[in-house]
Amino acid sequence: MGRWEPNAKGRLEKAAMTLYLDRGFEQTTVADIAERAGLSERTFFRYFADKREVLFSGAATLQELMVSCVRDAPTSLAPFDIVTLALAQAGAAIGQGRERARLRQRVIDANDELKERELIKLATLAGAMTEELRARGVADTTSSLAAEAGITAFRIGFERWVRGSDDADLVQFIAESVAQLAAITHTMSTVSKEL
Repeated sequence: MGRWEPNAKGRLEKAAMTLYLDRGFEQTTVADIAERAGLSERTFFRYFADKREVLFSGAATLQELMVSCVRDAPTSLAPFDIVTLALAQAGAAIGQGRERARLRQRVIDANDELKERELIKLATLAGAMTEELRARGVADTTSSLAAEAGITAFRIGFERWVRGSDDADLVQFIAESVAQLAAITHTMSTVSKEL
């Protein structure tokens, strides 16, 4: 094999996804992935720390996108509106890869360890947005509620998008989840005033 391999990362991702779906995540080794891609294990480890990272390698980029959106949002926006803006940016970034997202979700759904890792990723995103809201001077509880509620809306919108059969884009699904959350909280606040 030559020293430089074109699109090595993409080849490794494609090989891994194929093997995860055919054999299962647990039964697939790094050696299997490298062999299927026509690359060495050493090349695999240039791009990924382990075989889970094939599925989660974009998490840091997504987090930085969302945090920078919160950081740069206009000061006139309410905390939840800032989070909603970050969710829309994330949806636009992810939304171009629906078929890959569907395959990735199938792999995650079949493995409890990966489901846990996905939940940790979402909690980490919520925590990062919470910290950025606090840095903007938003109260602790408000920061946490806005970020956690936003991530819940994001997760539900993402699940609908990745499992759906229509042509709606991810940003639309996220917006619908946010609108439903707003309607629910409005109803809840009306009831809580009566208590």
